[in-house]
Amino acid sequence: MRLNRHTRRVRGALAGVVAALTLSAPALPAAAAPPDRCLSVCAPTSSLKVGEVTYAYRAVGPAGARPLVLLNRFRGSMDEWDPAFLDALARTRRVIIFDNVGVARTDGLASPRLAGWSDNAAAFIRALGLKEVDLLGYSFGGLVAQQLTLDHPELVRRLVIVGSGAGYVEGANLRAEALQVATKPVNTDEDFLFLFFRNTPTSQAAGRAHLARLRQRPGAFDVRVSEATWRAMLSAGSDVGTPETSLLRRAPQIRKPVLVANGVEDNMIPTIQSYALAQALPQARLILYPDAGHAFMFQYPQLVGRDVAAFLDEPPPPAG
Repeated sequence: MRLNRHTRRVRGALAGVVAALTLSAPALPAAAAPPDRCLSVCAPTSSLKVGEVTYAYRAVGPAGARPLVLLNRFRGSMDEWDPAFLDALARTRRVIIFDNVGVARTDGLASPRLAGWSDNAAAFIRALGLKEVDLLGYSFGGLVAQQLTLDHPELVRRLVIVGSGAGYVEGANLRAEALQVATKPVNTDEDFLFLFFRNTPTSQAAGRAHLARLRQRPGAFDVRVSEATWRAMLSAGSDVGTPETSLLRRAPQIRKPVLVANGVEDNMIPTIQSYALAQALPQARLILYPDAGHAFMFQYPQLVGRDVAAFLDEPPPPAG
């Protein structure tokens, strides 16, 4: 498969989808109301020692429900997950968020290789005593989720990839301006709104509401992701950053049901990457959300939470 020809086909198809979804934007709510119960905001931070590493994690939702493990974005820690989104997911399942090795509250050195992030996440999941989980990977975490599914397929039942792609897709890679802002020593709220939300009044307002919800948790952001760790993330992402190493070439090996989702205008990982990835995966579907960008699920936490739950609750596809 020549990626440039593939990308041209994708662009043509995506243009119609984006136009249709953008027209439907007024029908959807801009943001969810604050939760009426203290759920993920009050979830305690637990620790789990695996070898020489002590992982920090939180869990919310019914203890006996099927586990859904979330994998963080670039420069993201547990504190970056919107409590409204977590609470929406946790209505019917046990949602587990954690800091991978070297991230924020988890000690150790972050791996410069994507396989290292995958192996460390798998070690954490197994140490929890879990035999099979659903995975939701966001942005960089979407790459880790795909790598984990390839390396440890027995651990993964279903896969959700949000605001992410395949690493390299010809003509649809991370813009230099976005990378420059994302790697500033300290990011402001305005940086976050530029990178994660669409440049419209409704999307920007939803972004500010999201930032306010993040600050509801006492002690949020007391521990930040270090420069050494986010540079290791950049290095790990480069493992799938060429035409030869793109996950588009390995996606056909992922024989699991996959939901790929994004906003119609992702300023971090161009939305066309999500489309290309959904085409390459054998059992994937794609949902694009109107008037939204990289953090679409924090703009529509209830809606996306319901869509994810509906996908995860489906009966297994027929064999063969």
